[in-house]
Amino acid sequence: MITSQETRRCHLDTLQLAHTIINTIVDKKGSNIILLDVREQSIFAEYFILCNGENSRQLKALAEYIRQDAKDAGMIKMHKVEGNAESGWILVDVNGVIVHIFAPDKRTFYNLEELWNESQIILRIQ
Repeated sequence: MITSQETRRCHLDTLQLAHTIINTIVDKKGSNIILLDVREQSIFAEYFILCNGENSRQLKALAEYIRQDAKDAGMIKMHKVEGNAESGWILVDVNGVIVHIFAPDKRTFYNLEELWNESQIILRIQ
């Protein structure tokens, strides 16, 4: 049986992971960063991070740095990457934090902020 203390620790670990990922995105010049708490709306993730990269090279680099920095911090137990830089949208799923890395036009087109508008915005960095 999982205790409330274990649940709280797991949540804090996932939030810490989200902040580690955001620091990586900021360091690598990703832009328009939003951290959404999707725990009430989703059974497959606790947090979504949305960010922009300016070109396919930056999209690919952001995905690689996110994966590597989470691994180096000892926070990666499993991860999955979907999409590719040429499509304009890469999804990196790391332990309950799903990172959406977009080209600006694809982000506008898919408009995930509106789709997940019932989620609480925890952080926004323009």
